[in-house]
Amino acid sequence: MGKMTVFHGSYTTVEEPRIIRGKNTKDFGPGFYCTLIREQAERWARRYDTKIVNTYTVRMNTSLRLLEFKEMTEEWLDFIIHCRHGDPHDYDIVIGAMADDQIYNFIADYMDGILTREQFWAMARFKYPTHQINFCTAAALKCLEFISSEEVLL
Repeated sequence: MGKMTVFHGSYTTVEEPRIIRGKNTKDFGPGFYCTLIREQAERWARRYDTKIVNTYTVRMNTSLRLLEFKEMTEEWLDFIIHCRHGDPHDYDIVIGAMADDQIYNFIADYMDGILTREQFWAMARFKYPTHQINFCTAAALKCLEFISSEEVLL
């Protein structure tokens, strides 16, 4: 995997990313979340009064443990459910589709027994594409190089 550009939506400039362990569990566990899709980073930034999109270049370290979900699969769904339950994993970087609010509502309904797995997939497959990269460890964060930040007017 060569060099790539990723984006992080925030309320501030983040020159030195760090692992974020929030009170709410995330799709791929604690970490620093970025995306290849600038518009998605802008959507993340919309949650804040000051909307900042940070830009980084990434050069993957091949010695790191990487898990990539190229599409939404049964394994992707099970991994997100485990992470949302707070179960740890031992990957340095996890890449895949994001369970945005709508998808997560479908996952919650599946976890609560309201939807079957088949019903979940029927509803989830019609959502627009999303992308996220979670840098889960200090070693993974070293792959990031801060380039710039800019306030976006939305």
